[in-house]
Amino acid sequence: MENNPSSSVDRKFTERNRRNQMKALFRKLNSLVPHQRTKAVSLPDQLGEATNYIKKLQMNMEKMKKKKSMLLGIIEGPNVRMNEGGESLGLKSPRIEIQQMGSALEVVLITGLDSQFMFGETIRVLHEEGVHVVNASYNVIEDEVFHSIHCQEEKSANRAARISERLKNFIYDSAYIP
Repeated sequence: MENNPSSSVDRKFTERNRRNQMKALFRKLNSLVPHQRTKAVSLPDQLGEATNYIKKLQMNMEKMKKKKSMLLGIIEGPNVRMNEGGESLGLKSPRIEIQQMGSALEVVLITGLDSQFMFGETIRVLHEEGVHVVNASYNVIEDEVFHSIHCQEEKSANRAARISERLKNFIYDSAYIP
């Protein structure tokens, strides 16, 4: 094999470029990792920190995916929910109370955070029954939502019993009771 000086220079130049590219990539990777240190850290230690940071991000991402799925009610059936710590909690069954005071109706709907659609459906049923919604409000306390709906019957038709039955059937048929 012939000892060609130009091929040796090419190899040195190629190797220097490769090392410079690697240094630039290491600096870029290192800049993406949060640091809480005051002294210089060796390259292998920097790579170890980056690896640990990426693993931590992956674990957090999996937790967030599970939490999102739980909130959407698509993981392990609808009877499981996660708290902020990622622990599963049982779902609370929705409750509804209806009181009639003359031509006025008060509907109180208590749901979990995962059952917000029930409020809209409750309003729909009330409109179908010819009841005028005067005021609707809600309050969130921990993992429950308290909906308060104040209605006025157009005529004193005393529809409270029928509305109560329809709403309770809808709420309890829609609820995922174990």
